[in-house]
Amino acid sequence: MKVIEINTTSAVLSKSVLFEGIAQPELPILLDCLDPKIKSYRKNDFIAIAGEHCEGIGIILEGEGAVIKENAAGSRMMMVVLKPGDIFGEVAVFASNPVWPSSVMAQETTKALFIPRHKLIGECPKLCSWHRLIIQNMLKILSEKAMMLNRKVEYLALKSMRGKIGTFLLEQYQKTGKTMFELPLNRNEMADFLNVSRPSMSREMSRMKAEGIIDFHLSTVRILDLETLKRMANEDQKP
Repeated sequence: MKVIEINTTSAVLSKSVLFEGIAQPELPILLDCLDPKIKSYRKNDFIAIAGEHCEGIGIILEGEGAVIKENAAGSRMMMVVLKPGDIFGEVAVFASNPVWPSSVMAQETTKALFIPRHKLIGECPKLCSWHRLIIQNMLKILSEKAMMLNRKVEYLALKSMRGKIGTFLLEQYQKTGKTMFELPLNRNEMADFLNVSRPSMSREMSRMKAEGIIDFHLSTVRILDLETLKRMANEDQKP
């Protein structure tokens, strides 16, 4: 890779959780060890196609990639938008039959970096001092993904839209200790996490706002009536 491209790539990768704890000036040496491939895509090109073999994890370097699920009828649903530094394929790559679970489509002119599976889990021939840290970071990524999926299963047991939203907002309140906080997910991601449609979720949040239970602007939410929110969540969890 050219020096300018290496510097640009290192700047993006230094913000990725996979390279957490590794200083940016050290990344070019590490990249030489990992032997990644950088590919460019035009808008609407497929970066990955569901069902095809997954040879390694991908990281968006420039542009945006949309993770897309397609049902048997051919209807597409956008799950999440990947920004520079975001990882994809981290769950599939370690499966016994590694295939892409979802498609990834370029939303604009996009560059993605791919790291081969064997470079992530194999023994480093150069005894690279950062290799163990990458493996630890990968385990952390997979663990957090598993915990989120476990929480999604728990949300499936909740009956009402209001109960799901109320429970989610209460969890953020408990994590921050504040009645005003930034949502950790955007609206599309939140709707996917709660397993509801975004329009229905937005309508319900607007009703809760009109009733004086919450207030919100963009990604900032303020809980106005904590007791009512708790009651909503508790009632939805009763058998």
